[in-house]
Amino acid sequence: MGFFGKILEKLGLKKDAEKAAPVKPAAPTVKPMTAPPAEKPKPAAPTVAAAAPAKPAAPAAPAEPVFTPTANFHPNTISEVDVVKQLETLSAGSGLDWKVSIVDLLKLLDIDSSREARNELATELGCPADLMHDSAKMNVWLHKEVLKQIAKNGGNIPANLLD
Repeated sequence: MGFFGKILEKLGLKKDAEKAAPVKPAAPTVKPMTAPPAEKPKPAAPTVAAAAPAKPAAPAAPAEPVFTPTANFHPNTISEVDVVKQLETLSAGSGLDWKVSIVDLLKLLDIDSSREARNELATELGCPADLMHDSAKMNVWLHKEVLKQIAKNGGNIPANLLD
């Protein structure tokens, strides 16, 4: 798990993505598995009469509802997590300003906020090399980028903090 993954996990955003991911691969395996058994009863159907085709139709119907919700699954549809409320609750009385400072944001989430940790996070998020040598400029870039990435992953970050 990357450094940014820790942030998403602390905010409750990573768990939703992990729950949705296993559902998507499961659906294609269900549908192909239903097709071969449906073909095998066809030879048995003429010898047993009309009762045999009705039995395979019943198992095929439950397989379809399992596939239908996944067919409507869109990876860009993420349930929104109230990140602002979480961070406001954590920061109450702490004197930490997560809306301005990347260090304060990391401290609120109980994540290492050292220069080395911030360098690692900046590298992971693709900070321009010229900013990596200036701590203040890197911190400003990093704070904005972390908030943008949180928003992209389903967090409700106010637009004024994303500018």
